[in-house]
Amino acid sequence: MHDAQYWIDALKLEPHPEGGYFRETYRSPLAISQSALPASFAGDRSVSTAIYFLLRGEDFSAFHRIASDEMWHFYAGDPLSVHAIDSDGQSIEIKLGPDPVRGEVFQAVVPAGCWFGSCLAQPGTFALVGCTVAPGFDFADFEMAKRSSLLREFPQHADLIRRLTRS
Repeated sequence: MHDAQYWIDALKLEPHPEGGYFRETYRSPLAISQSALPASFAGDRSVSTAIYFLLRGEDFSAFHRIASDEMWHFYAGDPLSVHAIDSDGQSIEIKLGPDPVRGEVFQAVVPAGCWFGSCLAQPGTFALVGCTVAPGFDFADFEMAKRSSLLREFPQHADLIRRLTRS
């Protein structure tokens, strides 16, 4: 089995602003006009985009939200936990990984507008996953969570919020 550094080098992954490493692998040449999209989109968007994403060691993907649905795909390494909080304050944990007997799945969707972040199920390991976004990802639709704001809005999830935010 290859280690995290192998995948970072082989796939030419770069540091991601939310944590971990990534590289965009696909951006559809087809576009959806702003007039056909919900008001949460500030302009035209590609139909779909995709990235590789890798977490290793103690790193995590900090809570953030986007205007589109995001489908996660497990590729290699160890299980990854994706935590999402919806606008009603409901929290879910999706376990991406290769073992359905342990409740792990190869694919899962985080709905548009949910706060979400991810971490390794076991510290010191790594996970290589993919994320497909439709309508396509644009940093104009990306919002990084502020710890204090999330704690005020969702105090029932304080431990999780402290674990998956940086400030």
